[in-house]
Amino acid sequence: MKMSRILGKIYVGLILIFLYAPILVLIVLSFNSSRSRVVWGGFTLKWYGSLLKSTTIMNALWTTFLLAVLSALISTVLGLFGALGIYSMKKRSYRIMLFGTKIPMLNADIVTGIALMLWFVRFLPLGFGSILLAHVTFNIPYVILCILPKLRTMDIYQYEAALDLGAGSPYAFFHILIPQILPGILSGFLMAVTLSMDDFVITYFTKGAGINTLSTLIYGEIRKGIKPEMYALSTVLFFIVLVLLILVNLPYDRFFMTAGTGSVREVEHEK
Repeated sequence: MKMSRILGKIYVGLILIFLYAPILVLIVLSFNSSRSRVVWGGFTLKWYGSLLKSTTIMNALWTTFLLAVLSALISTVLGLFGALGIYSMKKRSYRIMLFGTKIPMLNADIVTGIALMLWFVRFLPLGFGSILLAHVTFNIPYVILCILPKLRTMDIYQYEAALDLGAGSPYAFFHILIPQILPGILSGFLMAVTLSMDDFVITYFTKGAGINTLSTLIYGEIRKGIKPEMYALSTVLFFIVLVLLILVNLPYDRFFMTAGTGSVREVEHEK
């Protein structure tokens, strides 16, 4: 048993090394003063300074973050009401809608990208608006599937009790229902932000001329040769995603469940 545990830990360790060794090399190269990928020229931060001075990269960075935040906000609101609608359906309709929600997630990105491109070329000029709509389209299913588990585990009797005690539907919705499912909403929002920042294929097919996100900019730079500034940029993005992942895994549940219970007591007290 001890030997099997040791071998299991070694196996997991090798997998983690295989996954994170390339990222570690990328981070190290971002601090290498030499442009060579095999020669260490000393520690430096000049590539980060060059990154901040590059108008092209900063414009792409701003476009990426603006696109990620806007698409995440819109898809979170739409996904919330979509999840509530699916949750309230009967068993048969629930399964059909859940199946339909999963199809875009399993569909190949290139198929989705080409389909959206053909749709936008027919009805909408390609540009920032088309990219935003495309990102909202593929983010919504992920948001719905993040919120639905919280809806299934929430205490619906608190919402009903608030209504019975005289609270209006908007008050009960924002003070009773939302606090109980807020961890799922935040998870869906952060998932949408991450997916939007990471996407390349759909963005490539739906973007207009003169608009670049970080993914499309890096793809264009590869043809000319990777610049050290891209190592610094990738390192910054890695730590941003790492922070988002830590936020997703924070223990929100106990706090918000307590908040929801307290709201019911407030309604009772006011009545």
